[in-house]
Amino acid sequence: MNIAFNVNRLAMIGLGVTLKSLLDNCSDPSKINIYILCSDLNIEDKSNIQKLLLKYGLNEIKLIDFDVNEHFGTFSSLQGDLTTYGRLLLQDYVKGDTVLYLDADLVVELDVLSLEGFDFQGKGIAAVDGGKMSAALDHPFLCNEIGLGMDLTVFNAGIILFNLKYWREKDIKKQCLAFGKKYTTKLRSHDQTILNAFFAGNFAFLPLEFNMPWFAQNKRPEAKKVILHFVGSPKPWDVLGKYVHRGYAVWKSYLNADWEKAYYHYNQGEFLRAWHIRRSYARLLLLKMKSKN
Repeated sequence: MNIAFNVNRLAMIGLGVTLKSLLDNCSDPSKINIYILCSDLNIEDKSNIQKLLLKYGLNEIKLIDFDVNEHFGTFSSLQGDLTTYGRLLLQDYVKGDTVLYLDADLVVELDVLSLEGFDFQGKGIAAVDGGKMSAALDHPFLCNEIGLGMDLTVFNAGIILFNLKYWREKDIKKQCLAFGKKYTTKLRSHDQTILNAFFAGNFAFLPLEFNMPWFAQNKRPEAKKVILHFVGSPKPWDVLGKYVHRGYAVWKSYLNADWEKAYYHYNQGEFLRAWHIRRSYARLLLLKMKSKN
C-alpha cells in the first residue's frame, strides 16, 4: 500500500508523530511504501526520517525533493508557504494505481491496510464526507464564479485516497495546476479549494473514522480507533500548545524521544507561525474566559 506525505521543515515535528502512530497501529508494515515529498529538508532531516522508519521493515521508503516555487510560485500561499500544494503532484512521483495521502498533523489509531482493494466506483479520489458546499469557507468562489452547486458534498483534503490511474488517464495534475494559475488569488483553502473545484459532489466516500477533526478547545472525538486530525490552529506542538490544546497528551504519547530532541523546540520559524496564528490564540482565550462565566 502506498502512503504519501508532503512536508517542509516546519512540519517535521508533526510528521514524526503521524508516522509513528501510523506504523505502530498497522497490522503489517512490510506492505507499506512511504513516499515523502520534501520541500527544503536537509540531510539531517532525511536521516532522521530513515532512522524513525528503520525498525518497521517497510517495503519501500522514498524521499523526494521538490521545488514548490517551480510548480506553485504564483499560487496563494498558506502563511507564506506553498508546500501544501505538493499533493497535486503525486501522479508523477508514486508508482502504482493508488496512494493514501496524509497530512502531517495526525494521530493514526486505526489500521490503514483496511483500505486495500478500495472500490473507487470510477471516481478520481476518495475522502470523508465534509458536509455541504454552503458551509465551506470557499463556497462564494466555487459557487458564484466556478458554478458549483451549494448542495454538493465537499471534503477536507488532509486525508485523501487518490486513484492515480484515473489521474494519469485524465492528467488531473495538469488541470489542477492550470486552475491554480488562473485563480491564484481566489484559493482561500489552497489545494483544498482546487481539489473541491474538481471533485466536490463527485468523489467516493471513506469511512468517517478516517478523518476525525479535533480542534484545540474541544474534547477528544468519542469514536475509538480513528485518524485524529488536529485541524485549525494552534496545533498540540505549537507555542503554548501544551497548555491550550486538549489533544496534547494523545499527541505526545506518540512522540519518539529522538524526534522530540531533534524537533520539539522553538526557533524563529515556530515563533513566526505563532504570530501568524495570533488570532487563533486570542479566540481560544476568549472561549476559555466565556466558559468560566
